[in-house]
Amino acid sequence: MKYAIPAWDCPSVPVAGGALLYPVRHIYCVGRNYAEHAREMGGDAAKEPPFFFTKPADAIVPVVPPDVGHVQYPLATKNYHHEIELVVAIGARGVRVAPERANALIYGYAVGLDMTRRDLQAALREIKRPWDLGKSFAQAAPIAPIHPVSEVGYVSRGRISLEVNGAVRQQGDLADMIWDVPHVLHFLSQYYELLPGDLIFTGTPSGVGAVVAGDVLVGRIESLGELKISIDEAVAQT
Repeated sequence: MKYAIPAWDCPSVPVAGGALLYPVRHIYCVGRNYAEHAREMGGDAAKEPPFFFTKPADAIVPVVPPDVGHVQYPLATKNYHHEIELVVAIGARGVRVAPERANALIYGYAVGLDMTRRDLQAALREIKRPWDLGKSFAQAAPIAPIHPVSEVGYVSRGRISLEVNGAVRQQGDLADMIWDVPHVLHFLSQYYELLPGDLIFTGTPSGVGAVVAGDVLVGRIESLGELKISIDEAVAQT
């Protein structure tokens, strides 16, 4: 059967160290999973159940080091923020998964950025509407290659940082997460059946801030390498 319109390529992320691609099905994101970031966003750092939001699969911008990825400054914002995050790639099906079994679902890990139109997010939050316009848009999820668990093991600690134009903006340790990866997967799998191809962005340390066209961002996670992007000028109006 033919498609009614031309079909697009399946979004995918390179797997580190080879020629394989990881097809992306869905992107889930965890909100405020580091205490200091929760506080800087005006929230409570108490250990409450995590909450989630989503991005479309085609929000990814795969970048293979040492290349620099190019991300256009998005439409309709004057306050465009970076959030460096550990990304978990799912490799097996799971629903209502116990924390002690959750690691069995993981295919690998990557360095990612949850880019955010902060002014839109804040305005929507103020009037108690969904965050979609602030979080879900083109090129909102730059990502470095996925490192399989078979190569790096199960990642639970290690330095995570982000530099903008050579100056450190964010830094912390994966061990600082309010909810570690197995518990994030446990909670998420109460609402969704996790499937191969799903990516989970696991939250960001404190220090988020605005970037503008011309800025160069370098995110790093210990044992997972780096992700480097340049912010390009906004799309020209027609």
